[in-house]
Amino acid sequence: LVIWGMYIPILGFMLYFSASTLAYSGLQIGISFLAGMFFWSLFEYTIHRYVFHFFAESERAKQIVYVIHGNHHEYPRDKERLFMPPVPSLILASTVFALMYLIGYLLGVSGYIFTFFPGFLLGYLIYGSMHFAIHAWNPPFKWMKPLWRNHHLHHYKNVELGFGVSSTLWDHVFGTMFDLKKEKEDKEKVQELMFSSKTSKKQLQEQ
Repeated sequence: LVIWGMYIPILGFMLYFSASTLAYSGLQIGISFLAGMFFWSLFEYTIHRYVFHFFAESERAKQIVYVIHGNHHEYPRDKERLFMPPVPSLILASTVFALMYLIGYLLGVSGYIFTFFPGFLLGYLIYGSMHFAIHAWNPPFKWMKPLWRNHHLHHYKNVELGFGVSSTLWDHVFGTMFDLKKEKEDKEKVQELMFSSKTSKKQLQEQ
């Protein structure tokens, strides 16, 4: 909720600025916004596959990979490791926005970054919330179960498959989707990935 509360005003201001100052139409804003969300889904898959699970050789690189994502695999029930902390998150988001704006400027479409980036940002918020939900609750709808299972299997079966968290689209496209019809669910291992409000720090330390 803190992360949502931090970014929603930024997201809203950019969209307002796009309509009031840049005079973009609702259609232009909508298409660019959805494009940003779609791009996030590919970004999410790519960074999870090639950065979070980078095969490091040097000890220094291994430490960096561990801090970025390895600690989540070691302590999957620790909810403090699911969302990036506010300050690093703002620094990274500002860097991504600056890079997008620079690319947009070079291409002559810098104004659209104020509609594209909010969609990208909303994609990130949904990703973080979905990741939290997958480790906290059972899927609320039957059609969401494949998404839950894909991530659970990524944790306890094979870290080289199942990179999508908010969507399995790119796992299907790039052939990294688990064959859920053949994979038998290990309920005991799934429970080891789930946390609840009653999970104590002592329990987390005992994992």
